[in-house]
Amino acid sequence: MTTLQKVRQRAESDARSRGYYLNPDLQFLENLLEGLKQNEERYDYPSCPCRISSGTFEVDRDIICPCDYRDADVEEYGYCYCALYVRKDVSEGKTPIRPIPERRPREKQERAYAVSAETSTEKLAERTAAFVDKPSEAKMKMWYCKQCGYVCFREEPPYICPICKAKREMFDEIRLKADTRDVA
Repeated sequence: MTTLQKVRQRAESDARSRGYYLNPDLQFLENLLEGLKQNEERYDYPSCPCRISSGTFEVDRDIICPCDYRDADVEEYGYCYCALYVRKDVSEGKTPIRPIPERRPREKQERAYAVSAETSTEKLAERTAAFVDKPSEAKMKMWYCKQCGYVCFREEPPYICPICKAKREMFDEIRLKADTRDVA
């Protein structure tokens, strides 16, 4: 079982590694951390507490905290979508926290809503198994970052490279050529 202290330590460590801070409103921060803890216990991964999670890792991959959209949000607005991670000026109260636009593509949101709307555990398990067993139906692709060489297997490249922080445009799809040799 995940403890709130472990969730806090992980968030603090991640914030420090990027030069960010955690939300200065302690009650708000506690609620966000509790949401992360509950999601991790519920889904076995810490999905973003400010978004609808499907309960399927492959569908939610982009919103596992810290989500794919965090760095772009912090850079542009000073804080991420849920305001867990903030810049120094926000932490010091110089920049107020206000709602910001959602960067997660509508298709991904709709997919998460559709999956989370299923109430039957069996249906969700079947859907997850079908998704994992048949990656071609999910249109999974292999992507690499042209800047640092990071490789991932997903439907779309990440918004920002988790290694070198290059933007999505720096990713190219890796296409494997079919083996055309005759097998004798």
